[in-house]
Amino acid sequence: MDTPPIRLRVDFVSDVVCPWCAIGLASLERALERVRDEVVVDLHFQPFELNPQLGPEGDDAVEHLKRKYGMDDAQVAANQEAIRARGAELGFTFDMARRRRIHNTFDAHRLLHWARPEGRQHALKQALLRAYFTEGRDIADHDTLVAIAENAGLPGTGAREVLASDAFGEEVRADEQYFMQAGIRAVPAIILERKHLVSGGQPPEVFEQALRQVAAAKGEQT
Repeated sequence: MDTPPIRLRVDFVSDVVCPWCAIGLASLERALERVRDEVVVDLHFQPFELNPQLGPEGDDAVEHLKRKYGMDDAQVAANQEAIRARGAELGFTFDMARRRRIHNTFDAHRLLHWARPEGRQHALKQALLRAYFTEGRDIADHDTLVAIAENAGLPGTGAREVLASDAFGEEVRADEQYFMQAGIRAVPAIILERKHLVSGGQPPEVFEQALRQVAAAKGEQT
């Protein structure tokens, strides 16, 4: 008799304006494809704001990076090229010439929370990352967010209602606080079964190994 796949919970803690989060997700998705016959994953996207202090107008992306990380123009350019190349290896397109501003992401996280019970959280996360990093769209703008939600298979009227209210704000804040208290200070943070942490935009092989090891350990316990 065939052995049934092991079901694992995976929490993907990240921000929508984090390039390494886009890389980490693309890499994790490749790993999940490789283990799909052995491991079934319940993937939960959890909020983390890199720049909660930003207003709706956002900030110039290059100047922001230079101030925040003490980079000069050459370092920013080299960093962006490294990110572009890593993304290309995984089939994700970074267009840094279009991604000109850093945006506040709180409303995007509220939409992601809303999308979870709708079964469209993963699709919305992918759509938000593409909209920001590939298309250079303003993901703090409500009309833009509604259009992105619709592209991810969610009802535009529902998205607009969420954005026009304070819906899910408390829930997002509580989730952010939970993971900060758990020690998460940088993203992406990928947590398997709420206890095994893989940090950063790792290669698919790293995620694959972690998934197999945790699944094997869980299988031995059942």
